[in-house]
Order: sequence, then structure tokens, then C-alpha cells
Amino acid sequence: MTRETVLRNARIVLPEEVLHGSVVIREGLIAEISSGQADAGEDLDGDYLLPGAVELHTDHLEYHFSPRPGVRWDPLPAVLASDAQLTAGGATTVLDAMRVGSSADDKRDAAAARARDLADTIELAAGAGLTRAEHAIHVRCEVSAPNCLTAFGEFADDPYVRLVSLMDHTPGQRQYADLEVFKRFHIGKGNVTESGFDAFVAPLLEQSELYADRHRRAIAQLAVERGIPLATHDDATADHVDESVALGGRISEFPTTVLAAGEAAKHNQQIVMGAPNIVRGGSQSGNVAAAELLGLGLLHILSSDYVPSSPLQAVFQLVADGVIGLPEGAALVSGNPARAVGLDDRGEITAGRRADLVRVHAHDLPGTELHPRGLRVPVVRGVYREGVRVA
Repeated sequence: MTRETVLRNARIVLPEEVLHGSVVIREGLIAEISSGQADAGEDLDGDYLLPGAVELHTDHLEYHFSPRPGVRWDPLPAVLASDAQLTAGGATTVLDAMRVGSSADDKRDAAAARARDLADTIELAAGAGLTRAEHAIHVRCEVSAPNCLTAFGEFADDPYVRLVSLMDHTPGQRQYADLEVFKRFHIGKGNVTESGFDAFVAPLLEQSELYADRHRRAIAQLAVERGIPLATHDDATADHVDESVALGGRISEFPTTVLAAGEAAKHNQQIVMGAPNIVRGGSQSGNVAAAELLGLGLLHILSSDYVPSSPLQAVFQLVADGVIGLPEGAALVSGNPARAVGLDDRGEITAGRRADLVRVHAHDLPGTELHPRGLRVPVVRGVYREGVRVA
């Protein structure tokens, strides 16, 4: 018997317009899209219907696995809690970011030390049908760490890996070009004291000099050989972008300057920025604002980064501010990220695509100094993965 679902009386966010009408789902795929009223089906009461968000960069699992310093939660409940929170924010496809590369005696970085265990747990949960969203792995490689290449070797042939990114958080460059920002971050995290900062930084600089370049090149080669999309992280200069392109990078994650974003766009790289940057009105590290890049046509993808609900929040606020329309917003969080990692079967409400859908009610609040036209808060009322309601 054919499995069919009809969602009616919805404002459907299509690639080019918002259409009031109905969507028919058959066997997990979008079968028909029609305007006007339908007599049968689930009444969405005029709410918006968007394609499910495709999340390329979330490290939120780390907060569930290590909710407080020194506290380690059981991996499976941590994965399920993170999955539930991301799905409630509208994500139907999630690439969980696994950080690899840490100092051998690094007690601060439990998630990096347990990256393979956490990935195994994600894959176990996905294989057993325990997750609401579909999950894959994004391997974030801290190339300056001595054990980065060895740790990446545990992921190189994992079929769940859909994205590899190269990052170097060495103080004094890229994201932390301002050393004071690096200091505030790590003191705030309890990783170091003011008096111990110089001793904390010295080995990081030495490790970067010894390992960063060789690891960057070796991991890029392994990723390209396996056909895994490659991203580079926190590019700040034209030289950084040129290096990324030479290594096979197709995605520019969180460029820190307009210059780097412009160079990335010239090379047809997809530019990713964090949705919290949009919501907060700027970068927490003092780097380029995502809204500035969007205004310059230099932003293609929004990720949740550290706030699972932020992509839809950013999109609806940008629409309320008159910056973009909902079709453009849906492309930022669904269509563009799906294409960037080769998931061409989803990301749009189009006949033949997967019925990964999100029902959203837009709740309006009074304006603020940052948003004088008013706040618009997306309230997720339903999430469908391949036509099955999962949240």
C-alpha cells in the first residue's frame, strides 16, 4: 500500500516563491505541490513549510557530552539529546563535527580525545534508527596538534564522513589574530590563568610550526583521494585562500575578513558563516560580521555552530529586517549546504526531492535597537524526515 501524506493550508517556501497551498508526500518523496485549498490532509493553519535544514557545522554534541568541566556524560544519551535539540530547531540532516587533534596531555579537550568513540555512537544510533535527523560526520582537523594526522586516520575510510575541514587555532593568526581575544576565551573557559598565559601559549606556537603545514597537506590529499568535500577554516588572507584552493578546498568556513571571503567567492568556494553571528549582530571574536558578507553577496551557507536553533532564527530575522526573502533564507540553511556536500536529493521543496520538511509559525515581537522593524521568532511546530513526522 502506498504511503501518502497531505500537508495543506501552508505557506510553502519554494526555491523562487512562497506559495499558499498543499504538498503531497508519497513514499517519503515530495510528489505534488499545488496552490489553493485542499479538502483533505493535515491542516497547517497557514504556517510556513520549509525544507529541513541541512546542518554542516555543529559542535553542540560536545556540550551534551561534557556539560560541565570534568563531567563526562554517557555518549548515547548525549547523542540523542543533541539530536533532539537540533531537530527541534528544524534540522533534518546533521553533520556532527568531530574534532581530531589534541595535545597528548591535554585534559581540557575531552571531545577531541573521544572523537572516534563519539562518532561510533552516532553511527550506532543512526544505524539503529534512534535519531530523528539523518546524521553523518564532519571531521574537523586541528592541524597544529601533534596527533592530528594519526587521529584522522581513524576516520579516513569511514563512509559516514561527508566533510573534512582543516583548522588551526594557533594564537596570533586566523580566528585569533588578536591575541587578547584568544586570552579572554581561554581564561573564560577555565583553561588557563592570567599568570600562566605565556607558558600556555608557547608550546602551541611551537607545535604549529612543527606540524600545521605537513598535516594540512597530508589530510587534504587523503580527503581529495576519497572524494570527501574539503573545507578550510578561518581563512583571513588571500594567501590562505590560494592555499585552500591548491589543496582542493571547495568550502570556506568562517572566513575572518571581507578580503578572504571575496577571494573564496572568486574561486567558487561556498562560504559558510555561523548563524549566531547573524543573530547576535556580529562575531564574538571581533572578526567580520556575517551580515556584512551577506550584504556583499559573499555568504552562501549558515550553520548553527554552537546554537542549534540559530539558523531558522537568523533566517526569519533577516526576512523581518527586509534583508532577504524566505526563498533566499531557505537556500542559506537547506539548498546550498545540501549541494555543497553532494546531497542533491534534499534541500528544496521540489517534486521528486526527499520530503524533509519543517512547519514553522512566525511569532512577532516589538522591535529593538538592533531590529527596529520588529523581532520575528520561528516556532517549530513539526518536523518531517522522508515524510515521517519526527518532531
